[in-house]
Order: sequence, then structure tokens, then C-alpha cells
Amino acid sequence: MPKQVVDDFTLPATGGAGFTLYPIRSKSLVIYFYPKDNTPGCTSEAQQFRDLYAEFNKAGCEIVGISRDSIKSHENFKAKFTLPFALLSDENEAVCNLFGVMKQKMMYGKQVRGIERSTFVLDKKGNIIKEWRGLKADGHAQEVLTFVQTL
Repeated sequence: MPKQVVDDFTLPATGGAGFTLYPIRSKSLVIYFYPKDNTPGCTSEAQQFRDLYAEFNKAGCEIVGISRDSIKSHENFKAKFTLPFALLSDENEAVCNLFGVMKQKMMYGKQVRGIERSTFVLDKKGNIIKEWRGLKADGHAQEVLTFVQTL
């Protein structure tokens, strides 16, 4: 896959701060997009990233999660499951569109527009070096960690 540079972006983040992509340049970065706080698949995925967080840090990698939920929702989700990484709020879908993760999906027999569960690994220069799209939550964080440990 050719390296693709991601445009800089800033989003509201948990902890009362904003998150801007390019100051992170000292580490590689996992950005995972998920549909909604406090849903079974998204909770499982967040917990798996949480449980492996120390291993990601040891590999020189930071993690952020992005969904369209509000910061208030993210703060509650983060506190409820003691997530050690920032959750970013993309209510206007700007970054979701930058990564092309908005899709038409079937939910309870209805067509809805939402985030396709996707993960991207960026190197220290902001290049996408690996991506997973339309994935299942179970076991995914371990798969991402295994990749990051090869960098």
C-alpha cells in the first residue's frame, strides 16, 4: 500500500483538551474509529485497547478513539471503563470523512449512515502505514498491537 499522508486536524478530546494530529509526531499513532459509546462491540473494542495499552506504549505508540458522540458521552464512557487514552469527538464528521469511514449500514433492518469500524496506524511522519476497515471488534486490538510491534 502506498504511504498516504494524513492532513492535520484538531478535534475536541476527553480531559478538556483538544487533540491536534501533528504535535504527536514523536510516536506512531493508532486511530480507531468506532460507531457509538456504550454499545457492545464498541465497549469490547475499547476494553481490548485499554488492556493492551501498556504494550502499545512500550512499542512507542499512542492510541486515540474517534466517534461522532459528544465529549460528554466520551467522558462518561472513558470513566466507566477506565480508558487510558483520549477519545475524540467528531460530531460534524470532518475527520471521519478525511479517512473515508462513513458508510451506509443496515441496522435492525433499516439503512443508516454511520461509522464503519476501522483502524489506521500512522508513522511518525503522519503517513498511514496500515489500515483495517469493516472489522470485527473481537481480537482486533491484539492484531493491531502485533503489527505495531514490527515497526
